Amino acid sequence: MLRNVTCGELRISDINKDVTLCGWVQGVRDKGSLVWIDLRDRYGITQITLETEKLPAALCEQAKKLGREFVIQVKGKVAERYSKTDKIETGGIEIIPAEIKVLNEAITPPFTIEDDTDGGDELRMKYRYLDLRRTLVRKNLELRHRLAIETRNYLDKQNFLEVETPVLIKSTPEGARDFVVPSRMHAGQFYALPQSPQTFKQLLMVSGFDRYYQLVKCFRDEDLRADRQPEFTQIDCEMSFVEQEDILQTFEGLVRHLFKSVKGIDIPALSRMTYGDAMKYYGNDKPDIRFEMKFVELNDVVKGKDFKVFNDAELVVGICAKGAAEYTRKQLDELTDFVKRPQIGATGLVYARYNTDGTIKSSVDKFYNEEDLKKWATAFNAQPGDLLLILAGAEEKTRKALSELRLEMGNRLGLRDKNTFACHWVIDFPLLEWNDGDPNLLASLAGRWHAKHHPFTSPKPEDIELLKTNPGAVRANAYDMVINGVEIGGGSIRIFSKDLQAQMFDILGFTKEEAQKQFGFLMNAFEYGAPPHGGLAFGFDRLCSLFGGSDSIRDFIAFPKNNAGRDVMIDSPSEIHDEQLRELSIDVRKSVSG
Repeated sequence: MLRNVTCGELRISDINKDVTLCGWVQGVRDKGSLVWIDLRDRYGITQITLETEKLPAALCEQAKKLGREFVIQVKGKVAERYSKTDKIETGGIEIIPAEIKVLNEAITPPFTIEDDTDGGDELRMKYRYLDLRRTLVRKNLELRHRLAIETRNYLDKQNFLEVETPVLIKSTPEGARDFVVPSRMHAGQFYALPQSPQTFKQLLMVSGFDRYYQLVKCFRDEDLRADRQPEFTQIDCEMSFVEQEDILQTFEGLVRHLFKSVKGIDIPALSRMTYGDAMKYYGNDKPDIRFEMKFVELNDVVKGKDFKVFNDAELVVGICAKGAAEYTRKQLDELTDFVKRPQIGATGLVYARYNTDGTIKSSVDKFYNEEDLKKWATAFNAQPGDLLLILAGAEEKTRKALSELRLEMGNRLGLRDKNTFACHWVIDFPLLEWNDGDPNLLASLAGRWHAKHHPFTSPKPEDIELLKTNPGAVRANAYDMVINGVEIGGGSIRIFSKDLQAQMFDILGFTKEEAQKQFGFLMNAFEYGAPPHGGLAFGFDRLCSLFGGSDSIRDFIAFPKNNAGRDVMIDSPSEIHDEQLRELSIDVRKSVSG
């Protein structure tokens, strides 16, 4: 080994030891009579100190010529540091060098390799291998590693078996768009990269592997944002001979284990909320319950006056922001502008201040007197000092807009602390949704029923009869885990009856021939004795970002894509040679250039 210690392990107890370190030069400070080198590796930083009057002149001159990010080897003796610091773990010692060897020189990096770097996102993405040298980024990947280790430890103790499933699979028309891979040996035919290992893990249950898991790469060709990447990692799990309660208990245990072992936090038993209540009281199916601020419906309270906006609205609904009655007109105007943004879509905002002196003033005093406004306060269970914020319009659109306003108020009032964790289950989702043309789905799926989760999700047993008469009312045997308003994972009890699965495919618009062509292998397997089974998958990247207090999963992926789905470091995706295209029986040059 070129080193016998790392740059993060030496302490006061190591004084007078002869050591050899290797690493990168973080910086050189030359004060004439003293030269300091900060030497960095994955484990930390160690200070190298040269007193020019006591050490050979050639060694000191060599040290002064070192550039940032030079790779060097230092041999020397550990000494007690005169000016100690608690900013680094090695702050009590320094190395008095006897020899410095340059292992490799480096050009000046395009940004500083420090916590507070001067590099922007795109620049750091282009030079990601340099960005990974920064302590903050390295710690993110160390956290990811720890979560992976503890996940495997927990599942192993629960008798789960890790099984790898194929990456080159069959394309299916259900769900998001596939990434496809042309086959050279089978001209005109394509593999697909898996959006999840769903069918394979169900086949493993048919095979008798009653507890399966995998930390698996998945791929979806969809529009990107901070919590999405074209390739991502799942903790993918499946169990046989279980009901929904067994799944919830097992994976609630996993999450509580991760919080305890990785962050030292005891998470209480997870509460449960139906999908219907989530939409009614929070306006979305992954509510952040770190704070209350539930929706209050006001149709019966506010209608019947001369205010046309409320009278004509399908839904009038609001939230009570505790202690926010002192908001200024400027702040209220900012909230109005917020809800009127195109991505929010509200036409306006009505507010009422419940002042600390007991009076109530609103933005619609022309239509409502104080007695009317007191009824508003009663409906909200408001107290003096609270601010009432109300939206009106079409029900679905208004709930969505108020959900965004609620989260904005949570941010403004400091109620969404990243170091506070509120975990819960959302259950009883709709089995099906009507697809009016979701841009993330194939155009051919528009104008038909679409599986809320996926087509292998079982309906609630008591709702099966509704499949024939009212498919939209059928509830799924499905569940999502939500932490701090983020869907961390979800799953379902699966259909294991061939007849019920065929009925599901029929509702989703598949002909018998299409269903057989796409999923015949699974339906045929069910004829050989499929056990009752179910499972779920956690978004591992999302879990890492939540544990690390970041809004973006990119911070926890070694080599992520940017918001356009490009890897700017290796310049991918890119064109390939015409010869390769010909081998794959693909002729796209004319269509692309045209």
